[in-house]
Amino acid sequence: MGKKVVVLGTGGTIAGRSERGSDNVGYKAGQVGVQSLLQDIAPLQAALQGRTLVAEQVAQVDSKDMGFAVWAVLAQRCAQHLQDAEVDAVLITHGTDTLEETAFFLEQVLPPALLQAKPLVLTCAMRPASALTPDGPQNVLDAVAVALDGTARGVLVVCAGAVHSARLVQKSHTYRVDAFDSGDAGPLAVVEEGRVRWFGVSASTTPSHAVDLQAWAKVAWPRVEIVMNYVGASGAMVRSLARPDDTVAPLRGLVVAGTGNGTLHVDLEAALLEVQAQGVQVVRASRCARGQVVQGEATAALPHSRGLSPVKARIALTLQLMA
Repeated sequence: MGKKVVVLGTGGTIAGRSERGSDNVGYKAGQVGVQSLLQDIAPLQAALQGRTLVAEQVAQVDSKDMGFAVWAVLAQRCAQHLQDAEVDAVLITHGTDTLEETAFFLEQVLPPALLQAKPLVLTCAMRPASALTPDGPQNVLDAVAVALDGTARGVLVVCAGAVHSARLVQKSHTYRVDAFDSGDAGPLAVVEEGRVRWFGVSASTTPSHAVDLQAWAKVAWPRVEIVMNYVGASGAMVRSLARPDDTVAPLRGLVVAGTGNGTLHVDLEAALLEVQAQGVQVVRASRCARGQVVQGEATAALPHSRGLSPVKARIALTLQLMA
């Protein structure tokens, strides 16, 4: 057994404050430091089972403003702590809005050997720390229980007593405390009074290439955008995004959130095929919350996302372009 549990703070609602305890939406995220946040959770010391808690503030942002620069630093800090023989597990406190993207990114870039040896658990809150009944403290306790459970491995997300895999988790509700879902598969486990009851085991996606985290912190990431199909969708947005513009980096990739089984309006599809012929890599996903694009017998002109949601398909495509 190691001696430490590391918690990396990035801000978010869990560290948010409002002027009134009854206000669960008019708060400002990322106001409470991770050290103070953890100190206010009285049962946390007992939950650590004798281990030392190490808190580190990596960032203090509203997760809607999360960016590649923070990701690069966060990935480096995770790798360093996971490599430490004295560390049993690493936790991250994060905002809910982009938590699923950060979780998937970390699963893709961190060495598989590290993630198979120790769990990396992300947790969050839907109510700010100043709320009359904040959900953050219980989520942190549940995340610690999962992190110290012998079955846990890979990158996991813990919220409202449910444990989700990084690949499948999606924010599915705007307001409820149980805001996350894993689609058709359901959660991997639930936490009940500090005990973890497992239904399945996380199947981590192994990165297809070696990642130099330090080098990535210094380079410009390729520009990859997302467009959506809808009634009357035209190709105007696609052509506009691909048009040369001195104020932004050239477009390298496009993910399209298609309707249903990745279906596309004829005009939108024509524009996507045009930019694909010009060298922009295009991936087709679905805007549906459940299911995935099912490939037909014929080879599609636009490759599908292999079950990834549009935002996660964008991450996968970005990493592919950086390889």
